[in-house]
Amino acid sequence: MPATGHPVILLVHGPNLNLLGERKPEVYGTTTLLDIEADVAAVVGARGAAVLCYQSNHEGALIDFLHEHRKLARGVVINAGAYTHTSVALRDAIEAIQLPVVEVHISNTHAREGFRHISMIAEVCLGQVTGLGRAGYTAAATLLLDHLGVAPPAP
Repeated sequence: MPATGHPVILLVHGPNLNLLGERKPEVYGTTTLLDIEADVAAVVGARGAAVLCYQSNHEGALIDFLHEHRKLARGVVINAGAYTHTSVALRDAIEAIQLPVVEVHISNTHAREGFRHISMIAEVCLGQVTGLGRAGYTAAATLLLDHLGVAPPAP
């Protein structure tokens, strides 16, 4: 659990993202989930904030995590994986927690299969970052922190 007194950002990963580095490296690269979490923790930490990471292959578990941590967090970066394209329940949970959320995808979902072009969660998110690979996560975290007005600590 992040230290109290620091703004907390949730970093949420949906189904199959636990297999990053192994699954379809030609699409998702060889970066692991731990690599991405370390990248985001560094960016967020440099701004005086903390990150709480979570991954699940289960839709309800993702929703429960968002509900449980909605009062702790100031915002969310989420890669909902395949649930991006199918889950009205996750969309409703994002809307219900009333936090700014940035959607992120490693690949350019708009350059892939047609069903990946539709995001069920986009309309309840602050923005969407797609196709930047590993760097998309730090870009999403930076966008969220900028939106929240979380500046780096003064020297």
